[in-house]
Amino acid sequence: MTRSFPPDFLWGAATSAYQIEGSLDADGRGRSVWEEFAARPGAVEGGGDGSWACDSYRRWREDVDLIDELGLGAYRFSVSWSRVVPDGHGPVESRGLDHYERFVDALLDRGVEPVLTLNHWDMPQALMADGGWVGRRSVDAFAHYADAVAARLGDRVTWWVTQNEPWIISLLGYQLGLHAPGVADLGASVAAGHHVLLGHGAAADAIHAHAPAARTGCALSLFPCDPATESVADAAAADGSDGYVNRWYLDPLAGRGYPDDMRAHYERALGRSLDDVIRPGDTEAIGGRQDWIGVNYYTRRVMAAGPIDAAHPFPWRVVGPSGDVPRTDEGWEIVPDSLRDLLLRLHRDYPGTPLMITENGGVFGDGPTHDGRVHDVRRTDLLLGHLRAVHQAIEAGAPVAGYLHWSLLDNFEWSLGYRPRFGLVHVDYPTGRRTVKDSGHVYAGIARTGALPDHLPEIAPFG
Repeated sequence: MTRSFPPDFLWGAATSAYQIEGSLDADGRGRSVWEEFAARPGAVEGGGDGSWACDSYRRWREDVDLIDELGLGAYRFSVSWSRVVPDGHGPVESRGLDHYERFVDALLDRGVEPVLTLNHWDMPQALMADGGWVGRRSVDAFAHYADAVAARLGDRVTWWVTQNEPWIISLLGYQLGLHAPGVADLGASVAAGHHVLLGHGAAADAIHAHAPAARTGCALSLFPCDPATESVADAAAADGSDGYVNRWYLDPLAGRGYPDDMRAHYERALGRSLDDVIRPGDTEAIGGRQDWIGVNYYTRRVMAAGPIDAAHPFPWRVVGPSGDVPRTDEGWEIVPDSLRDLLLRLHRDYPGTPLMITENGGVFGDGPTHDGRVHDVRRTDLLLGHLRAVHQAIEAGAPVAGYLHWSLLDNFEWSLGYRPRFGLVHVDYPTGRRTVKDSGHVYAGIARTGALPDHLPEIAPFG
């Protein structure tokens, strides 16, 4: 049976600036929170940073050729905030904008739809003087940055991602301290997450002022939360986890305000009201500015009830699936059906809002073999399984506009350094050499035809 996708479906891949660009001191770029964080001993596995990455700031033309070679119709990339406003609140650096203008024009010349992300975590370090996202001035700083980018590119970019993964920024950056800026404080994480959403609203307003037809949304890290058992307690744990991970961001973006159950959890854990953080008028400044929902999906969370203690502010635990299940090399469970169910849930809960898969992929460490090729059969299998799930969701009515695989290139994977490989294209980091993996060849065929094969196809390399 041939599974055909709609003719206007966007087939693409995704990256982010800090993970691929390198050239951290080029063209007036300022220092970001990630340079500061990566300089801390032990903060990044292997001691790496983004100073070289994939060298894409210099090799961007090669990357555009790759995108074209793969037949992709869309490419999600991020503008580096620190390249555009090096000092956070200060002057705009035109050389950074010149670079992204050239890049967008090159994509458009190849018939590739740009999907532009404004914040993929590389906040200017100078803004930490005000607490980073914990400080409310971050919202104005982000609006200033968004205005500068939209003024230059609003006439050419339709799809805009304001914020990438607000929950991950809040959780890893400000609650657990595992990502930049390395803050570990629950109250700080709530403030940071709220200001990230306020930043979305302010950025969307700035974008629409320059480009009324632009389509703005957030790329959300969404994790279906399933109970470990059929017990009432585990069901409540799964629902609580869903509020913490998903609804806390989905609901205010949809104009519904923050969910009462999760707000009660935060206020109990903090021992105070959130009225000093979530001020009158804030929810109105967040809602009503989401033209689509970006779905970053990798796996699910299997939840069990657990006691509250110093290390666990909420009455739930991630326990993982029981039994032997398919996993990536990073240990994440591979569950394509959960993506289908998530898309249908979003269609049901937020009807009429277009959806796009802004990230989906997995870590597999396959490298070039004796024939010079990368036979990453497991990534190809993961790709096909998740695309079948997307197709099932579309057939059931979910308005999915496109699929952007994470990632185009192997890259710097934040605190995990250069070990995890997500790319459709293998990168030899010492030389920067790009090699399209078998999964990339398979995906190229799907992107060109809009049809999904039933089985792993024969690989016919190009180039």
